[in-house]
Amino acid sequence: MDKPILAKDIMITKLITLTPDMDVLEAIGMLLKHRISGAPVLDADHRILGVFSEKCCMDVLIKASYEQLPSSQIFPFMDTQARCISEDTDLLTIAQIFLSTPTRRLPVVSEDRTLLGQISRRDLLQAGNKSLQFRTNLPQEKNLLYLSGIMNREESPIS
Repeated sequence: MDKPILAKDIMITKLITLTPDMDVLEAIGMLLKHRISGAPVLDADHRILGVFSEKCCMDVLIKASYEQLPSSQIFPFMDTQARCISEDTDLLTIAQIFLSTPTRRLPVVSEDRTLLGQISRRDLLQAGNKSLQFRTNLPQEKNLLYLSGIMNREESPIS
């Protein structure tokens, strides 16, 4: 039986991170410079406080257009409800989260919410694709698809 692929096996550990007191325009500039759609926001102990994403940047633009920015720091704009996962979360659970939510990245955290890494949709696709390619390259015995509730395999009209 194959060992399941876990978050710790595919997470990226070299991340661009932000601090809650960082200037919001500087943070937007960092996302653009590094061509990333979001970054974790960490406290001084490297615990995750939230995520600052392109969606958060849209909030900054709208508020700047209609009114004075309430703050020049990213803290009021970051997503403090960002979903996080543990390093033992399996690939299929991660895929289900990405499929059922608009989430584009999942911070991987320890029990005390210390950031360990992050998995993006692309990271998951690369790991899943690699796993599927490995499985399709294995020698396989020819199996017949049949509906066991209708007939036994031996009674199948297709040989």
